[in-house]
Amino acid sequence: MVRTWPLLATVVLLLGALENLSAQTPQPTAPPAQTRAAAKPVPATARTNLAKQVPMRAHVYYQGVWGVDSLTVKYTESGEIIRFSYRVLDPEKAALLNDKKAEPSLSDPQAGVKLVVPQMEKIGQLRQSGTPIAGKSYWMAFSNSGRRVKRGHRVDVQIGTFHAEGLVVE
Repeated sequence: MVRTWPLLATVVLLLGALENLSAQTPQPTAPPAQTRAAAKPVPATARTNLAKQVPMRAHVYYQGVWGVDSLTVKYTESGEIIRFSYRVLDPEKAALLNDKKAEPSLSDPQAGVKLVVPQMEKIGQLRQSGTPIAGKSYWMAFSNSGRRVKRGHRVDVQIGTFHAEGLVVE
């Protein structure tokens, strides 16, 4: 009999650490009054790459049709797991994303791979399911064995009939 407990414990600890990291948001500090007055506009070349962000029309589409926003795809420290997360705005529209029967997949055309959510023997799929609650964030973890999907790649996530295209792996 194969002992899966060490592997299972590692996955559970990793997911717990990811949950703690995503819950921590740094608090912005206000600059002193003198610095604010002397602040210069940021040149266009120093701004973040807007091409990496989801277009506004996509935000409106995901909010209106699927009842979700804040779609993110993150590369974990080990690189063995890619985490997809989203925030529910309308639980009725977002119910499909949490449906256990809907098979999720993450495709990376650049790497030529299609990732799936792993099924663990004792805990089931590495994803949250159940009735969604408005304002709550949900996640699912895709197995990235071989570390073929990298930071900066554009990926597509499909869950049943839900399809998000061109999300950038952070």
